[in-house]
Amino acid sequence: MSTRIIIASALAAAVVAPTALMAQGPAPTPTFKAEKCYGLARVGQNDCASTGNNSCAGTSRANSDPRAWIYTPAGYCERIVGGSLKPKA
Repeated sequence: MSTRIIIASALAAAVVAPTALMAQGPAPTPTFKAEKCYGLARVGQNDCASTGNNSCAGTSRANSDPRAWIYTPAGYCERIVGGSLKPKA
């Protein structure tokens, strides 16, 4: 097998791998007591989102999206500036 084919295959795998690993649903529920906290997730780091916003985990397109949520330990969400237990319209 030529070096050129090996390099091309490795490059193709590197490009396709991130899209193949993207979560299609919400993130798994953590082992600690958690609550969904809206408005804190960074771009691409949400655990999911309210209906119609994006497909789910890891797909938010804006920082602090008021409809995307992440899991936080129970009781902490409303202590964090910008955090909300309900999605904002």
